[in-house]
Amino acid sequence: MNAVVQVSDAHVVHKARSGGVFTRDRVYALTGADLAVAPGETVGVVGESGCGKSTLAKVLVGIQRPTSGTVAFQGRDLWSMSPAERRTAVGAGAGMIFQDPSTALNRRLPVRRILRDPLDVHDRGTRTGRDERVRELMGLVGLPRALADALPGQLSGGQRQRVAIARALALDPDLVVADEPTSALDVSVRAQILNLLLDLKERLGLALVFVSHDIQTVRRMSDRVITMYLGRIVEETPADRVTDQARHPYTRALFSATPGLLDPIDPIPLTGPVPSATRPPSGCPFRTRCWKADDHCVSVMPDFSAASRPGHRYRCHHPVGEDQSTRDLLRQSLPREP
Repeated sequence: MNAVVQVSDAHVVHKARSGGVFTRDRVYALTGADLAVAPGETVGVVGESGCGKSTLAKVLVGIQRPTSGTVAFQGRDLWSMSPAERRTAVGAGAGMIFQDPSTALNRRLPVRRILRDPLDVHDRGTRTGRDERVRELMGLVGLPRALADALPGQLSGGQRQRVAIARALALDPDLVVADEPTSALDVSVRAQILNLLLDLKERLGLALVFVSHDIQTVRRMSDRVITMYLGRIVEETPADRVTDQARHPYTRALFSATPGLLDPIDPIPLTGPVPSATRPPSGCPFRTRCWKADDHCVSVMPDFSAASRPGHRYRCHHPVGEDQSTRDLLRQSLPREP
């Protein structure tokens, strides 16, 4: 089955404001990313702030052009298309849900106009058909019709995010990328929005890329989890293995930091400096914080290795054993008494 979107060896490098008078520093926002998303699949993306999650999301939907590498959408190279072809392909085939609905929606337009805009821009259907599609979209995301003439400022945070989701679905896309879709919402509303996304994904057969800091939510929602560190994808794990059988030390440390009621455990500590994206370390980028690092990690970036289960791969010279518990790793990572 062909991938909806496939990113191959994608790099994104920005010029920073820091540096010398004639040469500015470079920010390595994304390095060598390879990712394919299949129809109907949910891929979760986790990692600390600044690791490149949002950059990857923007690359997937054509908002960010990679400095090098390719992005294929429905089998066609996105950046070899003409601008008009690209707008049509991505505009109709992919939708994006942003982090904060209060800034993602035009506050001067009523809900009806916000949802009609994609239909008008892409000239979908008749005038009557577009109005009917707006009513259909509002019903799809659970918005009362009475809110059709309301402005975003008159809605609650959860209602605004439902409008944003409906807008992303307006043109029946094959792919939806949700970039921290619940982080600006109250805790009581988050579960409603997450359940709505899962329901829509199942009903509409969407491919979904879900970017979040809430890694336990990512695990529950996803088929596959991507771990990113300093602009690199360092592990791809089937979601049912990511908590206890991930092979990369960073993935295990991330998931150990989430509280558990049934089996509470202290998080695996990550000591040492957090590297800068303008001056990434040589070799493995995680080596400055990893308790397993040695001289080989300093000089050589590890290639991907395959785990015992298909669809599970990682980049590490000293991977965690598949049978190693988080408690064992915690004991290994703690500094030894002198």
